[in-house]
Amino acid sequence: MRHLFVLDPLDRINPAKDSTAALMQAASRAALEVWACTPADLIALGDEPLAMAMPVQPEPWITAGEPERLPLATFQVIWMRKDPPVDEAYLYATHLLDVAERAGVRVLNRPDSLRTWNEKLGALRFSRWMAPTLVSGRVSELKSFAQAHSDIVLKPLGGRAGLGVIRVSSQAPGLKALLELVTEQERLPVMAQCFLPSVSEGDKRILLVDGEPLGAINRRPAAGEFRSNLAVGGQAEATELTERERQICAALAPALRAEGLFFVGIDVIGGMLSEINVTSPTGIREVERLMDQPLADQVIACLRDLL
Repeated sequence: MRHLFVLDPLDRINPAKDSTAALMQAASRAALEVWACTPADLIALGDEPLAMAMPVQPEPWITAGEPERLPLATFQVIWMRKDPPVDEAYLYATHLLDVAERAGVRVLNRPDSLRTWNEKLGALRFSRWMAPTLVSGRVSELKSFAQAHSDIVLKPLGGRAGLGVIRVSSQAPGLKALLELVTEQERLPVMAQCFLPSVSEGDKRILLVDGEPLGAINRRPAAGEFRSNLAVGGQAEATELTERERQICAALAPALRAEGLFFVGIDVIGGMLSEINVTSPTGIREVERLMDQPLADQVIACLRDLL
């Protein structure tokens, strides 16, 4: 069985930290053929999907063979693991992967769901599990929300890894000017959420596979920081799920399964759902290291059971 991983260039991958590398190595251990290409290598010749793909030996990291022009129908599974941003190139790649899906290939995660599940906005369908949240480009709306909740967090809808996330008080001098800045003069909507002081104890990254929670870590912010993302200095810790967190996972599971979101990472702060990460969720290496759990192998085993 052949698996194709669509990802960033291999020389940019840090195998000690990267979840895609972990999945590729687990696939190889499961005696699957592992191939790799970038989004730029995807091709559609009429209604035939193809790719310039390389066979790879991912363990030890990494030996790549010569690229071959192959029909995507020769792969049983394609993993779309290109890191954000979700820009034009990313969106066009999902459209090309639609062609492969129509040809009968299993694409993870489903391309149309990658387009429709913005990682901030996708969580709104489960708003009963979230802290108070507003999405708007109107400065007056955002200012009123800040006044109602005193301390809020502003998030760009296209942001990733904590970049561009701002904490602000309703009493902050220049609040109106800040809101004009983040909305680009009311041109772009942003997400505003009530600040949760419990973030000082960390937020949990929970990895769901076919709707089931298979692993989790706690991410604790660095001193003087409220963002807990590992990319901005957060520290990963071992953790266990609470009953509330299991309830959140159960609430999400039917929609995730129905929409082909096989591998997903959700973020939970103080029992409140924050985001649903579907593009290229991370955390496998940290779970394996901190929880002594072969998570990548478990993900591949779950997939084989579904096929």
